[in-house]
Amino acid sequence: MERIDKIVSNYSSYTRSEVKKLIKANFIKVNDVVVNKPETKVDEFSDVIKIEDKVLIIKDKVYLVLNKPKGVISATEDMYDETVLDLIDEEYLVRNIFPVGRLDKDTTGLLILTNDGDFSHSILSPKKNHKKIYKVKIDIPITDKMVEGFKKGVKLKDEKCKEAILEKISTYEAYVTITEGKYHQIKRMFGCYEAKVVELERIQIGEFKLPKELHRGDYRELTEEELELIKKWNIIWYIFVL
Repeated sequence: MERIDKIVSNYSSYTRSEVKKLIKANFIKVNDVVVNKPETKVDEFSDVIKIEDKVLIIKDKVYLVLNKPKGVISATEDMYDETVLDLIDEEYLVRNIFPVGRLDKDTTGLLILTNDGDFSHSILSPKKNHKKIYKVKIDIPITDKMVEGFKKGVKLKDEKCKEAILEKISTYEAYVTITEGKYHQIKRMFGCYEAKVVELERIQIGEFKLPKELHRGDYRELTEEELELIKKWNIIWYIFVL
């Protein structure tokens, strides 16, 4: 049990003095009952705390999935461009979340945000070879030569990519599966065939797919099932390697 003013200030952007003003104005409720005193003791994990009828998130670790739109960069701050954190509500920002990895400014799709460093590392570690699937559209027809070249591992100017899967959808569209995260990798791979990437969307990481109901620019918390799916994939990899 802890004081309500301390709990709210710990899990929100409000200071203790601001919380007291909210309590005085009857803006804070616990289990739908208005709180009258800042020293009121509550259980932060079992009681439902609301600020102006909005539930206060009481979690040590936060895991969000975002359908990233174009024109937004995968960073926590930037002097010139809008970042993915600009799309997130303050209630999550106070938990010091950050994007897991990055998507190029003009790339859309699946991006996970969290404040769990260990979780982030488990996804980003190059040793784990997590597959990442993208839907891509290029400006010239996709050829068998491209498919075979991706399968063998495209040789860039300064390095060679690991084997990748290029699965044709239509004349100009395909799914690309990679297990790396080199700088502008997919764009550079197609560039070796004089092709320009027109659209690029990440739709899957490991066994976790971008939720179909999540519209561009929208986000939500990962469900327990989704979180377990991602963690299970990491455990399977760990056992396999050992």
